[in-house]
This record gives sequence, C-alpha cells and structure tokens, in this order.
Amino acid sequence: MSEEVLTKEIAVQCIAGEESVNLSEFTKLDDDAAEILSSSEDYCLSLDGLTELSDAAAESLSKHKGGRLHLNNLTELSDAAAESLSKHKGEDLQLGGLTKLSDAAAESLSRFNGEISIAGLLEMNASVAESLSKHEGGGDLTFEVLSQITDEVVDILSNYKGGLSLNGISHFSDVAIESLSTHEGNLRLNGITELSDATIEILSKHNGPLSLESLTELSDGAADSLSTLKGDLSLGLTELSDAAAESLSKLTGFLRLDSLTKISDSAAESLSRFKGDLFLGLTELSDAVLESLSKHQGGLFLGYSTALSDT
Repeated sequence: MSEEVLTKEIAVQCIAGEESVNLSEFTKLDDDAAEILSSSEDYCLSLDGLTELSDAAAESLSKHKGGRLHLNNLTELSDAAAESLSKHKGEDLQLGGLTKLSDAAAESLSRFNGEISIAGLLEMNASVAESLSKHEGGGDLTFEVLSQITDEVVDILSNYKGGLSLNGISHFSDVAIESLSTHEGNLRLNGITELSDATIEILSKHNGPLSLESLTELSDGAADSLSTLKGDLSLGLTELSDAAAESLSKLTGFLRLDSLTKISDSAAESLSRFKGDLFLGLTELSDAVLESLSKHQGGLFLGYSTALSDT
C-alpha cells in the first residue's frame, strides 16, 4: 500500500464538507491535520488506514467530540499516545491492530471510559493483564490472535467484570480452566477443539454465557454437566446423541448449535422442551423432526433448510 498523507488542506476540506473524503485511505496523518479533525462532528472518526500516529496527533484526536474513534491499522502505540487516547470522551476506541502493549500504555488505556478493542495483541504479560482486567468502561475484552498465555495471566483476566474472548488459544491447562470457570460474564473459548469430560465439568460451573464453537464432539456425560450451566451455550457440534439432546434441553438462556445439520426424531422431541431461543443449522428436516420442533415455545432458527414436504 503506497503512502498517502492526510494533510491540513485535505482535513480542512473534509471538515467543511467541500468534498467526499475517505479518511481510511490515508496511512499518515500530519499533526496539524489531526488538530483540525479533532473538531469533526462525525459520530465515528475512522482513520483505519493509519500505520503510525505521533504523540501530538494522538493528543489532538483525543479531543474528538464524537462517540467512536477507530485506529485499527496501528501496530504500535507510544506510552504518551496511549495516555492521550485514554482521555477521549467517546464510547468506543478501536485499536484492533496493536500487536503489543507496554505496561504503561495498558495502564493508561484501562482508564478509557468506554469500550476498547485490542483484539490483535500477540503477547501479554501479567502487568498488562492486571491493568486491562480493571477496565470499567464496559464491553468485552477480546483477544482473537493471542495464541499462548500463562496460567497467571489467565487467572488475572478471569477477574474482568465483562465479556472475555480468548479465541486464538486452542489449549488451556487444568489450572487455567479452573480460573476461567470463576469468570462471571460472557466467556468465548472458540479456539478449543477438544475437551475432556472432567474439564467440561469444571467449565460448567461458569456463571454466564459460554461459547465453544470449535468443539465438534460432546459425550453424553459432558452434555449432562453442561446442563447445569447458568447462561447461554454455543457449541460447534456436528452430531448430537439423543441422551445429549435430553441433557441440553434443561439449559437456561439460548442454545446455539449452528453446525448441527441433522438430528434424530427423539433428539428433536427433547429439544422442543428447551425453554430458550434455539439455533440449529439443520439442512435436513423430516416431518417428525419439524412436528416436534414446532412445539418449541421460544425463538426457533433452523439454518438453511430448503427441502420441506407439504406436511
């Protein structure tokens, strides 16, 4: 991508509305242009093309009056820039391209009074985790590409009072799983492809929604454990036994099984008794299955079924 500089002249034209400008096309931002853009009345100031941001520009952008500030192509952020951006008065600060954070930058960003996106972090130490876990601006802490994490860091993040997504991690130690089970809020562990029954029993103690969308198999015993979960449940199951369906029908919240393309008549009868919203990826629907599911009292979403009989 060639270097495109957002100059003072372009910023003036943008603010004046003299021409339509896609700010996300620019990779660099002049300091005086940043000062002008800070007066923008746009609710969302999207500068997702920027690959670098000076301390002066960050200080100016922090004064933007809109609700959202997006800087998702930055891979690095100085401590001073982080301190300035943390003072932005909006409700949403997106820094999804950052691959690492210093201890000082994490401490500053934790004070941002709104939702913050740092999904691209590749590494995290205990100090950074400690700061982020204390963020009170709302929203989820989401880490999509973080692939390795220590038990200490997991334990610290489990204290976060909000949703926690660790979707880049495929395996957690027993110690880490025990910590995650104490987290209260939406817990997404969508990188895990297999779990033992004992591990699932521990996770079932989690107080809140649980997402395991890469988990394609579930034993009857594990399904029985999950039936006690206090919250929504999302699984990547491709098969569902009759006994597992009976257990999962006892859940509260919603049940999402988007990868499940077919179920038996008996499983459908069990799921029809489920009290919450039910999401199924069914591509095959027999008359008996559909008759059972038609008795379901909550929201019912049946994926991409195309062949239905007149009955």
